Amino acid sequence: MLLGILVSLVYIPAARTEAVAPVRIGVLAFLGSEAALSDWSPLARHLEAALPPRRFVLAYYDAAGLREAVRREEVDLVVTNSGHYAALESEFGISRIATLDSPGVPSPARAIGSAVIARADRRDLEVLADLKGRRVAAVAEDAFGGFQMAWRELRRQGVEPQDFAQLDFLGFPISRIVTAVAEGEADAGIVRACLLEELARSGAIRLADFKVLSPRREAGFACGLSSELYPDWPIATLRHTDLRLAKAVAAALLSMPPTAKGYAWTAPVDYRPVHDLFRDLQVGPYSYLRENTLQALARRYWPFLLFLFAALAGWVMHTVRVEQQVHARTAALRAALAERDAAEAGMRAHQEQLDHLSRLSVLGELSGTLAHELNQPLAAIGNYAQSLLRRLESGRYTLAILAEASREIAAQAERAGGILRRIRTFAKKRVAVREKRSLREVVQEATTLFGAMLPDAPRVEIDDRLPAGAAVEADALQMEQVLLNLLKNAVDAMQELAPGERAIAVTLERAGHHYRIGVRDRGAGLSPASAERLFEPFFTTKSDGMGLGLSICKTIVEAHGGHLWAEPNAAAPGMTFFFTLPTDAPDA
Repeated sequence: MLLGILVSLVYIPAARTEAVAPVRIGVLAFLGSEAALSDWSPLARHLEAALPPRRFVLAYYDAAGLREAVRREEVDLVVTNSGHYAALESEFGISRIATLDSPGVPSPARAIGSAVIARADRRDLEVLADLKGRRVAAVAEDAFGGFQMAWRELRRQGVEPQDFAQLDFLGFPISRIVTAVAEGEADAGIVRACLLEELARSGAIRLADFKVLSPRREAGFACGLSSELYPDWPIATLRHTDLRLAKAVAAALLSMPPTAKGYAWTAPVDYRPVHDLFRDLQVGPYSYLRENTLQALARRYWPFLLFLFAALAGWVMHTVRVEQQVHARTAALRAALAERDAAEAGMRAHQEQLDHLSRLSVLGELSGTLAHELNQPLAAIGNYAQSLLRRLESGRYTLAILAEASREIAAQAERAGGILRRIRTFAKKRVAVREKRSLREVVQEATTLFGAMLPDAPRVEIDDRLPAGAAVEADALQMEQVLLNLLKNAVDAMQELAPGERAIAVTLERAGHHYRIGVRDRGAGLSPASAERLFEPFFTTKSDGMGLGLSICKTIVEAHGGHLWAEPNAAAPGMTFFFTLPTDAPDA
């Protein structure tokens, strides 16, 4: 009747109820899912009939899987053998509410046991003591009926597992052990009592081909037996199981009539015999009893302990020596760190100075154009002032004429002041400040400043493909410096072209986790040799250039976590300079 190693869920048909969660019953299955379904489906049907509208779901596990399901509280009730129950009771606090009442056993308290079997023609094997130096097969070391009950009887006859020539744990299905004994792969096998009889009734074996070693006779128990009898399977609740549900299930089980195979449920019996077995074997909840005394450990492991004490003494001496070295090296490290901090501060100041010089260089290169640009509003202011003086002297003026002239003078003064403010902001020496800024605004401000500095510059077309709200964590002035350098280089590259053929295109787009900005010109491009050295300090292709602009731009972009490079245009002459900025730039 009992169950296999397979984890599977079998849903028992029931009336669908949306309001009540299903009750999951975890079942130890060691004969396979088909046998489990046959054995336990009457239980689920009875509980659903007795406790409407609840739905009961059976989940079949091996021993390890059922333990994990209990640990994770994936089931509400547990049906397992008495040995596995005792282990789960000690570890997770599950509590039995009923015990299986099986047919053909003396009582629910004395219902299951183990049989140690051998082939009937083995005259040299009659009692358990004959198994010393033999090959033995069992289910698993923690299998209650498939090893532990027989192990206790073997110990009583002076036989321990290490006395076997070979001990093989074959796992489930348990019929593997019978096959190994029949085919001579093992001299003896440990199985649960009544397995031979069940296999014989099914026609799988001939009962006369096997015998039970050290057979015991128990009144009311018709199967071959080598061990004592222990309590039958319990059904238990978990700590999280609802108390009202537990009471209702217990009452329903006690009122359940016997199944077609004669199984029923009774009040929970005493499982102390199972705990006594575990305590004798020092396994399961009592494995801590295997700990040895210090004297026994010293006798057994004295070479290792001697080596351990020698290693400990060496470690102490080494620790003292290392501690001294650590103190000395810590002092040296602190001094080195102080020097490094001072060097880094100097490098930052030097970089800020270079940035400042680069901006002044751009202004120097554009100084002629700036003078021309400022001359226009200043000349207009002078002309309007002269005109007003002449009208005042001749008396040919009206209030409207005076107001119009004044407005024009104010407008031209504001224009000149705006140019000077932008230039002063750009040229001012300052400490770099990172802040979150709209990338569109930064590019727009740079192109506006470029147009103010160079009114005769070619048109700048902006191809904006950025998503809405695109922002970067950056120093806006440093970004303007990079863009102005690239725009100025684009203008210089197109000096040989007619004014109508000159054009600069700025593209803004997202590329993965970065924003990519491109500045494309229609110039003659660069030779491969010049392209390789383009970003080297002091390398320039201009007769009046210093060779610092692109080098400083590359340093600025990389300090912001980006990358600066140049590519020749694919379908037209000229170059495109690209640089990227992270969408969420880290602190440099």
